[in-house]
Amino acid sequence: MTAPNPIPSLRANVSRDDALQHFTTGASALAARIIQGPARSIAPLYVPYRLFTVTILNRGRQQIHLYALDQVEGTLDLFQFPTPPTPEPITTRNFLPPQLPPDRSRDLLIHKVRRLVFSRGFMRLSNLQLDATHLADFYIPYWLCFRGSGPTAKLQILDAVRRRPEGAKLRHMVEAWLRSQPETPVS
Repeated sequence: MTAPNPIPSLRANVSRDDALQHFTTGASALAARIIQGPARSIAPLYVPYRLFTVTILNRGRQQIHLYALDQVEGTLDLFQFPTPPTPEPITTRNFLPPQLPPDRSRDLLIHKVRRLVFSRGFMRLSNLQLDATHLADFYIPYWLCFRGSGPTAKLQILDAVRRRPEGAKLRHMVEAWLRSQPETPVS
């Protein structure tokens, strides 16, 4: 078996030990243990993102932001960065493959940013114009926790950069990816 090629990834802010503690201690971990079963194993997973410089022109004022959109389905929450991140190469087999074409990514990003701008005050908008320019592609690390006591496992996910639990959108992506793998164990 050949070794996988390195992928560019952001540095995790949550170590394996921190993730294990998150999934096994505290009130939410106790509730998860009661409902879904004990934590059986944890594993890192990397999700592809595309970084854009977004220019927002509103009322003659220009704002520039950096947003990253997931490249699997384009449905996860946007990541916003104050400065361009510096990915580092890592070698792993645990990554979701990018599936969105570049034009579709840009369109989805513009749509999400437009909704974000509208949510901040529809009445304050005048001649709104949005533009997005692709800057880079990289992966963002997550921690997976497999729970249960029988032959099936329940899945919990922790964002390893923002230190927050993820919900159903990412869980469904990961489950679909795991089902598509030909009996490859997650390492």
